[in-house]
Amino acid sequence: MANFDTGSTGFMLLATSLVMLMTPGLAFFYGGLAGKRNILGIMIQSFVSMGITTIMWYICGYSLCFSGNEMGGLIGDFHKAFMHGVDLNSPFPHNPKIPEFVFFAYQMMFAIITPALITGAFVNRITFKSYLVFLVLWQVLVYYPFAHMVWGGGLLAQWGVLDFAGGIVVHATAGFAALASVIYVGKRRDTESPPNSIPLIAIGTGLLWFGWYGFNAGSELDVDAITAQAFINTDVAASFAAITWLVIEWSLVKKPKFVGLLTGAVAGLATITPAAGFVSLASAVSIGIASGAVCYLAVSLKNKMGWDDALDVWGVHGIGGCLGTILLGVFATKAVNATGADGLMYGGTTFFIHQVVAVVGACVYAFVFTYGMLAAINLVTKVKVGEADEVAGLDASIHGEQAYDAGVL
Repeated sequence: MANFDTGSTGFMLLATSLVMLMTPGLAFFYGGLAGKRNILGIMIQSFVSMGITTIMWYICGYSLCFSGNEMGGLIGDFHKAFMHGVDLNSPFPHNPKIPEFVFFAYQMMFAIITPALITGAFVNRITFKSYLVFLVLWQVLVYYPFAHMVWGGGLLAQWGVLDFAGGIVVHATAGFAALASVIYVGKRRDTESPPNSIPLIAIGTGLLWFGWYGFNAGSELDVDAITAQAFINTDVAASFAAITWLVIEWSLVKKPKFVGLLTGAVAGLATITPAAGFVSLASAVSIGIASGAVCYLAVSLKNKMGWDDALDVWGVHGIGGCLGTILLGVFATKAVNATGADGLMYGGTTFFIHQVVAVVGACVYAFVFTYGMLAAINLVTKVKVGEADEVAGLDASIHGEQAYDAGVL
């Protein structure tokens, strides 16, 4: 029997549970933002990822991300498909204090939520059947390669690129995939559809914020000072971003908007994600303020460009992930994490350039592949819903259900 550390193993199981909770939290967040005829349609897209992604992760996803190094470091191999060679006594190679099964489960939760993030962009415009095909293909062609290249010892890791918890792997790829999706499916017929439940958005934000501690602090894969640093950096960045967004919007529209405060918090969480375990607390404050301002401006730009990213996935997650990855290249310091790097402020010019090139490349790749993927899927099964279905709402037209009894609407 392997002699695992109970403290580290217990903490990682808790962190895994917290990240799992983020997917229902995302469903509530998006469900509240959606129009009243499309609440269930957007929520099921998050929940179904929990099932399908788990199946994929067991069959080949984990192996392709964290086993081998094929095609010049672009992807893994199938050596651990179906968890071949891994049992309850197998230690995780990079931290033998925890079982590999725990790392398998922890990373699976990241794989579940990443494609679900994209769904907020094309709410009430794509068929459920095409989404299921998209869910499978996007993970294989976009998520798995970047998870391997950054976290699985692949090409970008060898190049020295850092991403503590998913600025590139999760948020940048999902955000620019969302933008590609919006451009492909076009605008909604009813672009003035208001959020159906701001309290539901608040519940979703609370669950996301709570789960994000597992997302970021758990990415240390151990219990130590860096775990604590990542935890507090996460909370501080989210708080500063939320208040920054609130102040900017309040000064411009003359009213303090609750949805703006909540959106700013999520932007801050996304932005600190790649840097959480590599930067100081003071740097987390700067990242939070920058996030609130830059992501607000990105959403304003999206509106001016006429991109119908219904729930601001690109402006919050895409731009947040990019900004955080670049600011990691500025603020990272080995004084916080000796296994990290020194950023631009500490003489690390090469590291900064690598961060910028990596995140730009990831965004371009995710955008191009997602657009091409949707076009290919459309040849097999229709991607866009028909006008009648969109007007009726996808809850009734596709799922045959409604979120609330008609008497309460």
